[in-house]
Amino acid sequence: MTDAIIAIIADIMDMDPTAITQATYLVRDLGAESIDLLEIGVAMEHRLGIPVQDDALFLRDLRLVLRLAEETNTPAATALASRYPHLTSARIHAILEDLANGPVLQVADLVAYATFHRPS
Repeated sequence: MTDAIIAIIADIMDMDPTAITQATYLVRDLGAESIDLLEIGVAMEHRLGIPVQDDALFLRDLRLVLRLAEETNTPAATALASRYPHLTSARIHAILEDLANGPVLQVADLVAYATFHRPS
């Protein structure tokens, strides 16, 4: 799954796939823009046969989820785990610690999403 997703990203971003790892940030490191993410999502849906919900796949509503959690006195990690069941507890905590550094989406998050949603 990881190699397939890296191949999709490399193709869309016109990069050497060996320059992309699971720890690569799509926006921070690769400069992915909205159109790139849209193309990645469409390619994942078609090539991997998984349903793609852009907000969940690309963590687009992450800050909204955190704001709602704060308003309802729900722990941030609990809210994120509920919204993004494909992410591990460790990854959710890493995201919370990394928020101040900018967009947090990593290749590993796409892999986790695809693995979670792959057909049985």
